[in-house]
Amino acid sequence: MKTLTLLRHAKSGYDDPLLRDYERPLNDRGRRAAIRIGQWLRAAQDKGDMPDFDYVTSSPAVRCRQTIEGVETGLKARLAPIYEKRIYLSSSATLVELIAGFSPDHDHALLVGHNPGLEDLLLELVPPRSGPLRDEAEMKYPTATLARLDLDIERWAQVDGGHATLAQFIRPRDLDPSLGPDE
Repeated sequence: MKTLTLLRHAKSGYDDPLLRDYERPLNDRGRRAAIRIGQWLRAAQDKGDMPDFDYVTSSPAVRCRQTIEGVETGLKARLAPIYEKRIYLSSSATLVELIAGFSPDHDHALLVGHNPGLEDLLLELVPPRSGPLRDEAEMKYPTATLARLDLDIERWAQVDGGHATLAQFIRPRDLDPSLGPDE
């Protein structure tokens, strides 16, 4: 059994029109959401509801780096991510290829990235009509949302579509309504 947790970067700002997409930082709500997700992770790991990550990889975009920093603050632990350029704005096919290359020594991986790739990956790996969490993810995969997928595989190289169970789908607004969409 392998566990893959997907984390979409937190809400970023568009304040500086001269910044390239890659360099966009988190806005205030994004920083708060990343910390809150980290706090939730710490509590879930303490209760045994979420495994500790033994491998973390992320897009190197500024908003992903800052999301990780916020999660680490809330988690009160370092994640020690490996930054992988292929994750930046990648398709689900690229993400599957990347995941298939994870070392078999790792059982609980965290992948931090962007939409639409993360959402497409989740919808590819988790079969349709497999429950209310899948239905929610299909409607929208908001920023700073964490999705835990349980994969009934022995090696990451066996990852393929339709064989994952979506065990958790945690949106920041579920933890703190002020982190939800603007009215």
